[in-house]
Amino acid sequence: MIRRMNISDKDSFFNMSKEFYESGAALQNIPERNIIRTFDTIISGSPYADAYIISSDGNPAGYALLAITYSNEAGGIVAWIEEIYILNEYRGKGLGAKLIEFIEEEYKDKAVKLRLEVEESNKGAARLYERLGFKYLDYIQMHKPLITEE
Repeated sequence: MIRRMNISDKDSFFNMSKEFYESGAALQNIPERNIIRTFDTIISGSPYADAYIISSDGNPAGYALLAITYSNEAGGIVAWIEEIYILNEYRGKGLGAKLIEFIEEEYKDKAVKLRLEVEESNKGAARLYERLGFKYLDYIQMHKPLITEE
């Protein structure tokens, strides 16, 4: 079952998100306050963030976070799959593919493109994304923090 994240998912999301950042799927760990801020933004109904929980046998098995932006280059709304995480005990059962296919269906009339990033060392995820039709881009990403971390 896949459904939009709701207030009752706070603890599950918090724990899974911490695992995601400790798993090597991300370049670095993040402060716990960021996870809380993200959850609060999603639950507040922000038009810029969306999230889904996937369950197996009635238990949370993973999640996906999306950031919604407008892109002149793409010619419309782009849904960035910011994070997709499946708990270790549920991997290899096709849940990641189901979650992405669900997002595609949810956004087919809302966005012109899905976009995601994958850590270079996360070869299994990269193969999944390629199998689902994602293509590599020749971009070098840069960033500049506008707030300093405490």
